[in-house]
Amino acid sequence: MKTKIFCDIADFQTIKYFDKKKYVDGFTTNPSLMRLAGAKNYKDYSTKILKVCKKKPISFEVFADNSKEMLKQAYIINSWGKNVYVKIPVVNSKGYFMGSVIKELSNKGIKLNITAVYTFGQVKNICKNLNKKTKSIISIFAGRMSDKGKDPLPVFKKSISLTKKNKNIEILWASTREAYNYIQAKKLKCNIITMPPKIINQISTFGKSFKSMTVDTVKGFLADSQKSKFNL
Repeated sequence: MKTKIFCDIADFQTIKYFDKKKYVDGFTTNPSLMRLAGAKNYKDYSTKILKVCKKKPISFEVFADNSKEMLKQAYIINSWGKNVYVKIPVVNSKGYFMGSVIKELSNKGIKLNITAVYTFGQVKNICKNLNKKTKSIISIFAGRMSDKGKDPLPVFKKSISLTKKNKNIEILWASTREAYNYIQAKKLKCNIITMPPKIINQISTFGKSFKSMTVDTVKGFLADSQKSKFNL
């Protein structure tokens, strides 16, 4: 099974570039990335992106913090394109599970990307509220778990085992920190991994020998010492 690569970015030019690359299967964005990209008007910026990303799946996240407003925003975002996944946080800022939002939207056939997931318990609760006939993504934040000394692999193994019989529910490895995470995701048979452009570019150097890596490293140190004109 192929582990699809999504690019985690909201920058218009970067999306335009990677949309043309066959090895990139889709895109994920979030409000933080949109802000970093300089978006002032959420709808205008998103629809601008959709003019260059017309077929590959792309996730746009709601930014409301209560069920009523989340639903309102979700219906608007869904109307922007057939390739759009509406990103819903598993809980709001107060920690309340957004099950009712997930259930209503999924039953309406709206493609969802449930985000900010950290536990298998959350994955189970999400699955209970998803319509199994509607395409859905569950984004588990591996990198942020690792940053806090938590092992994300057990959560992925259980989650993938739970959803593997339903082709409409995909598990996504999120908050990727290094290129090796792609190997880990593939070994787990994770459906999708999303990563920033820098790490996607690093994957192209896979297979390089340790000998050449050693030489390249030493050359880099030598070049920097020469540029600095170090002398003892």
